[in-house]
Amino acid sequence: MCTSKQQGWGSAAGLVLAVLALTSCDKQKVTGPTLVYTGPLMETTNVVELISDSAKLKFQLTAPLQQQFENSDFVWPKGVKVTFYSPDGKKTVVNTLTAKYGKYDKAKNLYTMRGAVQVVNVPKAQRMDTEELFFDKNKQIIYTDSAMAVRVETPTEILSGHGLWAKQDLNPYRIYNPTGIIDKVGAGL
Repeated sequence: MCTSKQQGWGSAAGLVLAVLALTSCDKQKVTGPTLVYTGPLMETTNVVELISDSAKLKFQLTAPLQQQFENSDFVWPKGVKVTFYSPDGKKTVVNTLTAKYGKYDKAKNLYTMRGAVQVVNVPKAQRMDTEELFFDKNKQIIYTDSAMAVRVETPTEILSGHGLWAKQDLNPYRIYNPTGIIDKVGAGL
């Protein structure tokens, strides 16, 4: 059986050990480099996003995988498709934009599309192909770097060159450095 004197020493010794344990933890330093995670904060599969303005559907984005990062940027590493609708609010498809990879930079409100990029204006039967394209959501324009090869096919001609600027529906468009024009009507294609 313990006496009150022994209990006092036992509690005091326990208290001293607890204080020593806590102070020894504070003095330990972590060695080595600090690891910082820079990967996605969230991944979503089979994404379908509807973007509207004033209750009118502007465009729809679909992708098999979407990754969101800490700075609110998005990446679509397995491909992306954007379907643009007519400004009248009806669900009439004006054009589509597809790519094997896409990225949205929130700070710039800019989409970057890479790998087999294709823009198709459905009503005008126009198609543009390139390897990298930028879509400025605020200005509603699409463009490439001036050195980027582009190919535009219309019902009457095939145009090729480097560098492109266009409204998001591919009408009007400008190829900065044209390298070739094939007249489909005159050539009998």
